[in-house]
Amino acid sequence: MINGSFRKYLEEAIGSDNALVAFSAFESPASTAVRYNPFKNGLCPEGRPVAWNRYGRILSERPVFTLDPHFHAGAYYVQDSSSMFVGYAFRKLLESIEKPYGRPVRVLDLCAAPGGKTTDIAASLRGAYGNDFLLVSNEVMKARAGVLADNVALWGDPNVVVTSDDPRTFAALPGFFDVIVADVPCSGEGMFRKDEEAQKQWSEDNVALCEARQRRILADVWPSLRQGGLFIYSTCTFNKYENDGNVRWVAAELGAKCLLEEDVLEAGAGVIKTTLGYSLVPGHVEGEGQYCSALKKTSEVGFPDIRQKSVRQSKAIAVPEGITEGLLTVETVSRLRGETVIAIPKNISAELGILEQALHIIAAGCAVGNLKGKVLVPDADLALSLMFDRAAFPEAEVDRDTALAYLHRDAISLPDAPKGYVTIVYEGLPLGFVKNLGNRCNSLHPQSRRIRMNIK
Repeated sequence: MINGSFRKYLEEAIGSDNALVAFSAFESPASTAVRYNPFKNGLCPEGRPVAWNRYGRILSERPVFTLDPHFHAGAYYVQDSSSMFVGYAFRKLLESIEKPYGRPVRVLDLCAAPGGKTTDIAASLRGAYGNDFLLVSNEVMKARAGVLADNVALWGDPNVVVTSDDPRTFAALPGFFDVIVADVPCSGEGMFRKDEEAQKQWSEDNVALCEARQRRILADVWPSLRQGGLFIYSTCTFNKYENDGNVRWVAAELGAKCLLEEDVLEAGAGVIKTTLGYSLVPGHVEGEGQYCSALKKTSEVGFPDIRQKSVRQSKAIAVPEGITEGLLTVETVSRLRGETVIAIPKNISAELGILEQALHIIAAGCAVGNLKGKVLVPDADLALSLMFDRAAFPEAEVDRDTALAYLHRDAISLPDAPKGYVTIVYEGLPLGFVKNLGNRCNSLHPQSRRIRMNIK
């Protein structure tokens, strides 16, 4: 089924011998991998280690993740092992970024849905800087942005802000970001084993179209990166036009120094070094495919085009004083959006105020609960958040069947738990809340996240 033109493109990119190995691998089944959350003490499916991610595991078979409560608690994320290489490059290159004085490190994940790279980057930033970072996770497609926001909520890091904006909108934030990660839309050669249609739809014209679109995206977002900032570029495709070719174009046209002309990442066996980056190709690695490169911005930061800037005032309303007291382990600033109380880590509140003037913010901080008169009804996101103080509510440790029933939004009862709001916990991990009435419980698990498949 391999397209003849694609065969030529792959041989150009990685050499005839390497391409021959890949052609055989394209006929084999796709791999499955997960990456566990180092800030939640949950169980992760067992598997072989991923060479470039200490938290990654390659599974021997694909389980039904929907029926694993650990998955719903944000204990791990399902992500292709090749895709994890971008997080590896981010961590290695982050060492070269000087920590800004007097403010958090600011990072943008430009094309972020469904959230694999965002959650990996968030874990890396928290490991490096503690709470002193801001990660903006952007997805231009509104439906995909909703999925991204859900996955960020499950992961639980309150320093991630989810936005939904075209890349050109970020020009209104000149020099704002220290690092930008752009896993740009591509011709999808790394999807060949997962999706037969990806092979059928591949064409030289589509490669050229993607190459041009990628350049537009890179040029649009470029002003928002500070001079000396780090730009990590990736695709899930293999050809040189969308990969090394675009990196070379950025360096020449936008003003940057290529950082990966030498094998500075010491990627290891199976990863193919290209002229300006790294290519991960099936047959050579167990994952589905990824390209990654990096640049350091040398050009000066320009001024935003005021015609593209849409300034909006925040709709946040003051929250009654003390409403979140005892619920959180981090100092926060609280806001009221509709009836929902949002808690923003105090050390990123100034950054969020800047972002609100230019971007469409979908989610930020943590949704603590809904304010009903003077009573705060806890939100499911609170239980999942890394800044949730678990002493705030009584906990009910439940078995797997009860956990799945809760996630399915079936009726459950907790006769041994106190009445009132109770945190549902499975094997030490919070899943969400119920209001225990004694003989039955009112579920506070969101309808939008409930398990829809048969759990029996």
